[in-house]
Amino acid sequence: MLSTETTSDRAGEHALSTSVALVTGGVGFIGSALSAALDRLGSEVHTVSRRPSVPTKRGRHWQVDLSDAAAVENLVRETKPQYVFHLASHVMGAPDLHHVLPAFQSNLQTTVNLLCALAEAGCTRMITTGSLVEPEKGARGIPNSPYAAAKWASSDYARMFHALYAFPVSIARVFMVYGPAQQDMTKLVPYVIRCLLNGEAPKVTSGKHRIDWIFVDDVVQGFLKLAVASGAEGESVDLGSGAPITIRELVDTICRLMDAQVRPEYGALPDRPMEPIRVADIASCARQIGWSPKIGLQEGLRRTIDWYRGQGRGMPVQSQGIGAER
Repeated sequence: MLSTETTSDRAGEHALSTSVALVTGGVGFIGSALSAALDRLGSEVHTVSRRPSVPTKRGRHWQVDLSDAAAVENLVRETKPQYVFHLASHVMGAPDLHHVLPAFQSNLQTTVNLLCALAEAGCTRMITTGSLVEPEKGARGIPNSPYAAAKWASSDYARMFHALYAFPVSIARVFMVYGPAQQDMTKLVPYVIRCLLNGEAPKVTSGKHRIDWIFVDDVVQGFLKLAVASGAEGESVDLGSGAPITIRELVDTICRLMDAQVRPEYGALPDRPMEPIRVADIASCARQIGWSPKIGLQEGLRRTIDWYRGQGRGMPVQSQGIGAER
């Protein structure tokens, strides 16, 4: 006889395999990995972003500005999605003033537009992405960036839509994701790897801040589990490792794995003010949706380094502020 977990997993895969899935931010780092996984399961996948892309095998790509409410309503009417994964986001975690409007429009306005369009459309489950910068359950504080403020508010809107309108929305509180094919060189892991491949010394902060890192394949599996988990409506689940390490530990590990001939320049960039320390509650996540991370940091970094090595050297890198989201 199959175990309960195996039976549940297969039932979930079957539900997704016969469904229409909409992935916003579907050409981004996490979105493209999730779209590929849904495609392998057999879902009819529709990806959405502001820029053009190649369609999936069994779906299509939509070039839509999700901050336009009318455009979102049309998208939902055309695609009729059963599962919606809202990953589109302005992902710069810096506190700069010029991030306020982009964060509001891309992280909050898009979420509210989707919630409104989907509330009466017969959607089976919407998953919106929260963030490690959000406070622990029941706690409040002051957001440390426009990104954080918009993410907090979007999660509150999701909870409101579930409480007031019984809308089946869940929140994936995603921690710091890394892995192959992350092209944004402002993110710590690809930045450091590219620097070392080019023989350059990475310029980083003091390295004292602790961050919970999670491999992209694990995050994708968490999204798939959350999509079909019973009783997860209106809930937040943590997709992280539960084992934070300092930036210095992470960078030193990459240097060791790559046999680096240069040393990182710690303190070359200022530490960010009010940077929160968050740790994923993976025990609660296991109880809620039956998910736990499988890829350890060493293995995940090896896979990531191998991918970048396979891309060749020479991609320009730039100095960046450590701690930006995803």
